[in-house]
Amino acid sequence: MAILYCLSEFGTVRFNEMKKFIHGITFKSLSSNLKILEEDGLVLRRDYGENPPRVEYSLSELGTTLIPILDAMCIWGEEHMDLKRTIQI
Repeated sequence: MAILYCLSEFGTVRFNEMKKFIHGITFKSLSSNLKILEEDGLVLRRDYGENPPRVEYSLSELGTTLIPILDAMCIWGEEHMDLKRTIQI
């Protein structure tokens, strides 16, 4: 979710910029999650083939359609945060 929100908020983002925006994420975690999101068609990766390497990430059209769903889940979580504390499992 953090990666998708980052791309939604900032548009096209380079890897190191995204690492700064998502505090505490490791290089390996960001890299592997971006690869999975790209394989799933949610994120676009553009490699410019330059030296030093320049790669940019952005949301795909499909990824953009997921943002309202994630927003709704966040709202639901905020509205029901107190309920979790009262239910004993």
